[in-house]
Amino acid sequence: MYYHRQLERKIIEIAKEYACITLYGARQTGKSTMIRNLFPEYEYVTMDNSKERILATDDPDLFLKAHSMPLIIDEIQKVSGLMESIKMRIDEVKLKRVNEESALPLMYILTGSNTHEIREKASETLAGRTALIEVTSLSECEKLKKEGNEFVPDIELLKSKQSRLVTKNRYEVFDEIFLGGMPEYWTLRPNRDTFFESYIATYLEKDVSRMINVGRLDDFRKFIRIVALRTSQQLDYTEIGNAVGIDARTAKNWISILESSGIVMILQPYANNLSKRIIKSPKIYFMDTGLCAFLCGWTDPKIIESSSMAGVFFETYVVSEIVKSIRNSGKRIENTLYYYRDRDKKEVDLVFDINQRLYPIEIKKGIGKDKADKNFKILEQYKMPIATGLIIDTSDCVFPLNKDAYYCPVGMIGL
Repeated sequence: MYYHRQLERKIIEIAKEYACITLYGARQTGKSTMIRNLFPEYEYVTMDNSKERILATDDPDLFLKAHSMPLIIDEIQKVSGLMESIKMRIDEVKLKRVNEESALPLMYILTGSNTHEIREKASETLAGRTALIEVTSLSECEKLKKEGNEFVPDIELLKSKQSRLVTKNRYEVFDEIFLGGMPEYWTLRPNRDTFFESYIATYLEKDVSRMINVGRLDDFRKFIRIVALRTSQQLDYTEIGNAVGIDARTAKNWISILESSGIVMILQPYANNLSKRIIKSPKIYFMDTGLCAFLCGWTDPKIIESSSMAGVFFETYVVSEIVKSIRNSGKRIENTLYYYRDRDKKEVDLVFDINQRLYPIEIKKGIGKDKADKNFKILEQYKMPIATGLIIDTSDCVFPLNKDAYYCPVGMIGL
């Protein structure tokens, strides 16, 4: 069964404007399936095919001539030098179309699983020629087959969407957390241990081994499990390194590998020159809670819900769903989404900065308590307008805590 993706609308729109589209993101997020479903008439080739990969590496021009356009090239990161030849082909067609005064058609769709490498290479080589789109695992709206939208923390907008809300109690939410959003796992429900162990092995062998010494893959396997236990926490490279048996510099480098692979997301603290007491360490979140739960060794959602990690898993779920809704709208979170924590340990879980207006958000596993907004006013130090805040929890409707904050059901994210 195919689950339609929110990104499909953006891709169809972009396909009319660009000669090339580059999709990137973690493995098993459905990039190839989505593209082949959207454009079934396009020729498809994968760089996992050794014969195709060798030809593309040795003679990229001949490789492109051997295939018709439009062409879908999967796992493009394995032959990143191919982008230079793609650039030349696009420029040739562009010049011809300019002379003929006709529109430039979509020629290539590229997909790959190394987020940083592909984004940097495409931005450098195909600047102005390709649209860059990040693909995440299934969002909650996509799993429910609902039309998804970017999450905007505006009270009136949220209230206007309440009729679409599917309410879930916290036990149902933790079922979703346990399953995660990997399309293949969600739709086919294979053996959980086999699926995620195979996922990790493939990730280590195909992605990580290209970036670190192969002899250290066992250390990296231990490292990724240690990091999973620290989801939704501030990064302490020294502490993580000590737990694995590596130095802080290596830990920082390996975190960047997880981020570049789309496995984790790094959330920066909100700060400007007015604050002297803010802690500068970023927070880390796994983008798929099912993978994170497996790495942590959890075997049942009820055990997670009753554990000491229930709060951090719920926060990871909320943050990842918000990030998915933003990325599924074709946007990035940089310069928009932050968290706040100072040396007095006063914290605001999320801070949206939208048009120089701050939107504070607190995340609570159960039903938010009366003083859940107690730290919102600390943002007034920035001398910027503070919007009505939100407490995202498992309540069943949007309703006011007070004049400055509203409860917001977790199911409202992405509607």
